[in-house]
Amino acid sequence: MTDDRPPYGPPKSDESPFRPIRATKPSIENRISPTFSSDDEALNAESVSEETRKKEGEESGGILWEITETLVLALLIFLAVRTVVLNFRVDGLSMEPTLNTGEMLLVNRQVYSHFDLNSVINVLPFVDREGERVVYPFHPPQRGDIVVFDPPIGSVDKPYIKRVIALPGETVAIRDGAVFVNGEQLDESYLGSTATRWPGRSDDHELQVPVEHVFVLGDNRNNSTDSRSFGPVSYDAIIGRAWIAYWPFDLFGIFQTPSYNP
Repeated sequence: MTDDRPPYGPPKSDESPFRPIRATKPSIENRISPTFSSDDEALNAESVSEETRKKEGEESGGILWEITETLVLALLIFLAVRTVVLNFRVDGLSMEPTLNTGEMLLVNRQVYSHFDLNSVINVLPFVDREGERVVYPFHPPQRGDIVVFDPPIGSVDKPYIKRVIALPGETVAIRDGAVFVNGEQLDESYLGSTATRWPGRSDDHELQVPVEHVFVLGDNRNNSTDSRSFGPVSYDAIIGRAWIAYWPFDLFGIFQTPSYNP
């Protein structure tokens, strides 16, 4: 008798019901990608923040330095300009019709600057010059100049503005409504038909201008306090010469010294 039952044990088959599981190798990306801990990230962020603050500090410091440079330069320019020119506002009617009250002027402060040449030369060794030799790099006050000067009257605190009529050593007289310098009548075309009087003085009154002084009058002869009342003005009291009228703008112009016959 033949036994057709299969032998004991698992059936034989070409395919096994069990497959081996292969281990998965990490990819290249996984092997080389860096990993950071929370401490590393905090350190990196702090480093970036410190660098940013440093750059911002440098930028703010640069801006402050530029502002400081600009302010210092502006101050130097301002001081330099102030040593040369001065703003002046006409207050009063004494210079009409040439100047009107409220008119703004630039006054040249250096046009009459001068120095003693002998005192400069005496700085050299073995040189001792006596006396003074005054030198004007530009020129001393001239007849016809409109000048601004310190108030000659103690009760007044504002500078005066008048026109130079006579120079040092010259003789001034006023008669028949006209001004005479060294015996010759001045042709003052800027006055129009206005007559000049010297209140309290006779027609034969004359005044000789002292050294380093000028005799000044306002163009509005009937409404001006000038050398007819307070006398000649010292060079040392003169602040400068009217140079440019700049406001109101329709009156803009450069002052020219008129010509005279004496």
